[in-house]
Amino acid sequence: MEFIGTFWALVPPIVAIVLALITKETFSSLFVGILVGALLLANFNPIDTINFMILGEVGEGEEAMGVGFIAAISDSFNAGIFIFLVMLGIMVAFVNIAGGSAAFGKWAVKHVKSRVGAELATFFLGVLIFIDDYFNCLTVGAVMRPVTDAEKVSRAKLSYIIDATAAPICMIAPISSWAAAVSATASDLDTGITGIQLFVQAIPYNFYSLLTIVFVIVICIMGFDYGPMARSEMEAYRDGRSGSLGNEEIVQKGRATALDLIIPIVVLIITCIIGMLYVGGFWDPEAEGYNDLALAFGNTDASVGLPWGSIIALVFTFIYLLCRRVVTFKEATSCFVNGFKAMVPAMLILTFALTLKLSTSALGADVFVQSMLEGSAEALYMMLPAIIFLVAVGLAFATGTSWGTFGILIPIVCAVFEPASPLLTIGISACLAGAVCGDHISPISDTTVMASAGANVNHIEHVSTQLPYALTVAAVSFVCFVLAGFIQNWLICLVIGIVLMVGTLFVLRNTVGKKSIEDRRAWEAEHKAA
Repeated sequence: MEFIGTFWALVPPIVAIVLALITKETFSSLFVGILVGALLLANFNPIDTINFMILGEVGEGEEAMGVGFIAAISDSFNAGIFIFLVMLGIMVAFVNIAGGSAAFGKWAVKHVKSRVGAELATFFLGVLIFIDDYFNCLTVGAVMRPVTDAEKVSRAKLSYIIDATAAPICMIAPISSWAAAVSATASDLDTGITGIQLFVQAIPYNFYSLLTIVFVIVICIMGFDYGPMARSEMEAYRDGRSGSLGNEEIVQKGRATALDLIIPIVVLIITCIIGMLYVGGFWDPEAEGYNDLALAFGNTDASVGLPWGSIIALVFTFIYLLCRRVVTFKEATSCFVNGFKAMVPAMLILTFALTLKLSTSALGADVFVQSMLEGSAEALYMMLPAIIFLVAVGLAFATGTSWGTFGILIPIVCAVFEPASPLLTIGISACLAGAVCGDHISPISDTTVMASAGANVNHIEHVSTQLPYALTVAAVSFVCFVLAGFIQNWLICLVIGIVLMVGTLFVLRNTVGKKSIEDRRAWEAEHKAA
């Protein structure tokens, strides 16, 4: 297999991403990327190409890995996430048919008085749900859609805020599935400290995650947009076209209240947290995580804990709504099919994206990136954090996985820097920040898919509208990592980063964002005159 471990390993995701951005068509673009990956794995043998697309194997013995659609679907982690998707889809169908969504929308209209309020409420809810990015995307989307719709916020903007408070927030939360993944990756490496300690030390230097928070808050308060997002926002504000994919008929019932949505969602949050702790061994005297929150989250499996909690929440919601007499038994049972149908597009995109990831991994994208990084380590030592950030962004963007990216790069970073060196912490932070950034902007990222599913917006529209926003934060973050390599003080670098971020937004508002403000004011004046 002459293409393994070379630049050709990155060609399949690049083809899929370019096609998706050009054609605005997700499924065919991902399929072509999968086909290109299979062709490279098969050395362009037609029969072997089909085998690698359906179910093939690369490598031998313990290093053998499956590729193809069947391998992606049959993976236990992926299967657990699919189950969670279906359960959440059914939950959303429950609260909708019971009238809870409509009642919550009416309540929100009375209490959220502006577009800025709706956007910031979405942001703060996303920050509160920091346990897991999948859970964050789908839950925040289901809860906030009626609120943002009422204030004429586009689904593209909603999906961006959801995405911006998913992975970036999880990556700076010490108790989250992401903290667990990072600590597990670094636990056996020679760093001089535990994996979770390394994660916590890296938080202040995670400029992309921290500056994303600053970006979202400031741009919402300033009330302007730029790039494709400005068009989507104007269409929603002026024409009432939110960008929803439809199939969201809001059922209104006289007996329903906002609590018919709030209570099921709160129960879902509580049971999912309990589920993740249970799977992590928090209540098991023989488990490593017994009575230890950090270790329990460190040992948990989100693909088991989230379905565990969602099934309990689903049964509770079913009984609760029947007892409230806001749904009939027949209406409640119909939600099982309707909820599954609503999640089919997201599951299909996720299946294609996961299959493409397997091809990219089998082609040895990690080997190619590792050789590039190690080759530049000695020549640009002080610049290495900035280089690591760029490499992590590129790898996560091409492969669509942040966990896979820091899983590849963390051992390399730990080998490059001395255990007691401040640059080790900065390098780890650069790796994690770049992984989050690449994941944030990648069309084949599962988190990106979840964000578009949560907002019920066209996937490629979500990708294209949020890309300029994420790249703006990435550019400022890169400057911060350049400075961090020399200054090695997180407070000074973060303050400089915040000043640069706010200053950049002021410049954007008075240049490319000026038209969006003028168009909105002109429409408001015309609307008032009419």
